[in-house]
Amino acid sequence: MAHAEAPEKLTSPSIDPDEVEKFSRMAAEWWDPDSKFKPLHKFNPARIGYIRDALISHFNLQTGAEPLKGLKLLDIGCGGGLISEPMARLGATVTAVDAAEPNIKTAKVHAEEQGMTIDYRHGTAEQLLEEGEAQFDVVLNLEVVEHVANPDQFLRDCAKLLKPGGLMVVGTINRTSKAFVLAIFGAEWVMRWLPHGTHRFDKLIKPEEIRSALSAEGLDLQAPVGVTYNPMNDEFSITGDASVNYMMLGVKAG
Repeated sequence: MAHAEAPEKLTSPSIDPDEVEKFSRMAAEWWDPDSKFKPLHKFNPARIGYIRDALISHFNLQTGAEPLKGLKLLDIGCGGGLISEPMARLGATVTAVDAAEPNIKTAKVHAEEQGMTIDYRHGTAEQLLEEGEAQFDVVLNLEVVEHVANPDQFLRDCAKLLKPGGLMVVGTINRTSKAFVLAIFGAEWVMRWLPHGTHRFDKLIKPEEIRSALSAEGLDLQAPVGVTYNPMNDEFSITGDASVNYMMLGVKAG
């Protein structure tokens, strides 16, 4: 019986091989709402709504079935495509990149099943820069910066892919005691939404660290907003509490 070739392991400053291998093993479960990616499915509605409204406001777009039509969007660290597909449905032209090849294969298959056209690529932000990739109106940097080897360089490379006047959205977990209790101990050990070890406390990123990295590349960062879980209705919503999950908007000077 022929054996499939192992996915290529990329060597890049932003790639932590242990993290890539971990998510490669889970790739087939991306679109199962009861899998290890349950938290992403749970807070997807809140973050998709927030991102849609932020882009409409920033680019002065018209609301409607495809309000993001005409925007060139990069979803870096796209995983199985849980954000890429909704952005494409909203009209954006989506390029989606991930360092774990099984994730890209999973995303491509799912998009084809949905009759969607998304430019999925196995690679890194550094490779896009090296290839002279055209700049993007929007860069989505969601739940990935806490999994790279050099967060500061990764953020700065992503910023270089953004057009002047473009918008970056960063989503991650704050490095606070509350985040440790809820996002690591609670989600991984108590609720078992995620496998033990999915997040390491020392790799979590504070908003001021994101601000420092992106400001150096000419981005003006807004205050973070929280993505907060309410156990009463089992839903996430956008709040003013950025002590656990949060998102930040950055506009590149133009």
